[in-house]
Amino acid sequence: MKKFLLAILGILIILVAVLLIKTYIYPFKKNTSGTGEGWKPVKNDSAVSRLSGGIKIPTVSTGSLGEFDYAPFDQFKEYLKKTYPLVYQHTENVEVNKYGLVFRLKGSNPVLEPILFLSHMDVVPPGDADIKNNDQNVFRPDDKPLEPVAKVAEDWEYAPFSGAVANGRIYGRGAIDMKGMLFSLMESMNNLIKNKQVPQRDIYLAFGFDEEVGGKNGAIQIADYFKKKGLRFDAVYDEGGLIMRKGNVAGVGADVAVVGCAEKGFLSAKIKVKGLGGHSSMPPMESAIGKAAVIMQRLEDHQMKPEITPLIKEFFTNIGGAMPFTTRLALANQWLLKPVLISQLTKNNTTNALVRTTTALTMMKGSDGTNVLSPEVEFVVNFRLLPGNTVKDVRDHIAEATKGFDVEVEEIDNTREASAISPSNTKSFKLIEAAVKEIHPGAIVSPYLTMAGTDAGKYEIVSKNVYRFMPIKINSAEQQSIHSTNEYISIENYLKMIHYFEYMMINYDK
Repeated sequence: MKKFLLAILGILIILVAVLLIKTYIYPFKKNTSGTGEGWKPVKNDSAVSRLSGGIKIPTVSTGSLGEFDYAPFDQFKEYLKKTYPLVYQHTENVEVNKYGLVFRLKGSNPVLEPILFLSHMDVVPPGDADIKNNDQNVFRPDDKPLEPVAKVAEDWEYAPFSGAVANGRIYGRGAIDMKGMLFSLMESMNNLIKNKQVPQRDIYLAFGFDEEVGGKNGAIQIADYFKKKGLRFDAVYDEGGLIMRKGNVAGVGADVAVVGCAEKGFLSAKIKVKGLGGHSSMPPMESAIGKAAVIMQRLEDHQMKPEITPLIKEFFTNIGGAMPFTTRLALANQWLLKPVLISQLTKNNTTNALVRTTTALTMMKGSDGTNVLSPEVEFVVNFRLLPGNTVKDVRDHIAEATKGFDVEVEEIDNTREASAISPSNTKSFKLIEAAVKEIHPGAIVSPYLTMAGTDAGKYEIVSKNVYRFMPIKINSAEQQSIHSTNEYISIENYLKMIHYFEYMMINYDK
């Protein structure tokens, strides 16, 4: 017995030694980030004013796909022409499907594949909040007062389309998503032209106008336009990841710039469940709403299998060196601790979304009366597909969850597969890292999985290197303002974003 216990102890000692050795030799990326402040913004009231003016134009996309008021989009196009005459004069520029905008700045070497920067001019509605009076003044960057804002949507500090400049910020719907990026790209290209800096390869800008409702008439048409012209891009850059401030990525003691090298797929299903209707005084043993509840419980209790994909493994390898030892231990020893690691990841909403196709019950409709049993109940479930899972996998998953019930399943919105995964060992990715270090030397830069949908995936037909990243440093509260109230971008972030894109355009081939 003593020998047996000694043998067990010996095995445990060896196991612990193996775990420790593997942890210490695991190739976690060393953060070679600098400690300086990086490039410091120079006051530029004119650039701030141009973005402010663009925010004031309510280019809202809503309702049915592509069916919305285009008058503001006409106004926005004219505003860009008036505001950036140099860009219009010194580039080839075309309109695709009337409202999609494409600009081409010629490079000195036509043999090189061009690069493409994306944005979109449409924004989501500011919300249906009541309007109230507001006596606050809005200030220009030079602190000269503008006219008082007479009406401000409830819960907005400044009116959603005021373009207010105050507190070192530019307020309004679209300040981050995506007019801030659109105007920073126009500013960057304008600076290249003004300073007579000629890039080696052609630089394209492409701006869609219906990204928020799927991009069917905008990005899809623009990408098809490029394909028909026989264009291939060395890289495509769009929105997606951000620079998360230190402390906003749990367990990481540094700023983290997450670059979307892929994005999740999308499937929303409306499931109609049939049963017996009638008066609530004589209910059946199982109502339609009860049956729907069973199906919904199945969907939440038996979700699709979690998995640490190669992309997410690379993400953890990049940031793991800045994480606590116990986390590094689990990451370095997945051969033994993978079930424990996945269990911990799936307990957190954010990390759960990194490792599985998520299931979200979003809408439900039954009868309109408190004493009426509806013969049909419907609910909507939204899936965000992990790369590696397919739309067919999700359809099979729904079929399993609804087995034994009389249902109709209808896919709504824009069903799409998860995107391809763009490599991180390319010059086009390494330039992102260099440009981030230029403005935020202390940031860890890592490939990542973009959770939300973007226009980027539409351009896979013209490039294998598609990256989703907006170079602004924000905290969780600021991130929550996107598509919500009080959306704003700090002037510092905006000016640094201009410099970031200018850096990329100038240095791509250096």
